[in-house]
Amino acid sequence: MPSERRPSPAEVAAAAGRTIPDLVGPGLRVLFSGINPSLYSAATGHHFARPGNRFWPALHLSGFTPRLLHPSEQFGLPAMGLGITNVVARATARADELSAAELVEGGEILTALADRWRPRYLAVLGVTAYRTAFARRTAAIGPQEETIGGVPVWVLPNPSGLNAHFQLDGLATEFARLLAAVDAVDPAPLP
Repeated sequence: MPSERRPSPAEVAAAAGRTIPDLVGPGLRVLFSGINPSLYSAATGHHFARPGNRFWPALHLSGFTPRLLHPSEQFGLPAMGLGITNVVARATARADELSAAELVEGGEILTALADRWRPRYLAVLGVTAYRTAFARRTAAIGPQEETIGGVPVWVLPNPSGLNAHFQLDGLATEFARLLAAVDAVDPAPLP
């Protein structure tokens, strides 16, 4: 597994407000959308990079990836039919620093992104952010009745280590439910 130098506390603090480029393109099976980048992720330039974030382990344990990937290996995801974006591009220390207006605006941008690239599924990682961004007050984890940008939506738990409601095994189970749905509509094997 690749390793990289950890950013210093000063580098992490200086990353406030930065953005990370989306990993998108044609032919995606799933476009994963985080809420917004952490300061740690913005400092490294890698999605879900903060130590303790369980995105990468859940992705592997659920069967989306053949092995546990390091965040620095994110650029290999599109070849596996997977992409990453965020509802809000601006990095913050905590997602609760985002305003409702930012989430709604981010939802509009995410809708346009989904419409442009047409992944098989859009997976939003965080039910509370999803409810706010898309005015779906009663949304729950799992498949949604509505589409976004014409794309079926699946809401997954937020993989942040700050989310105590889901442990890694529960996250992996929810990710695996999505993978089963994706395989049902797009049975192409992952590399």
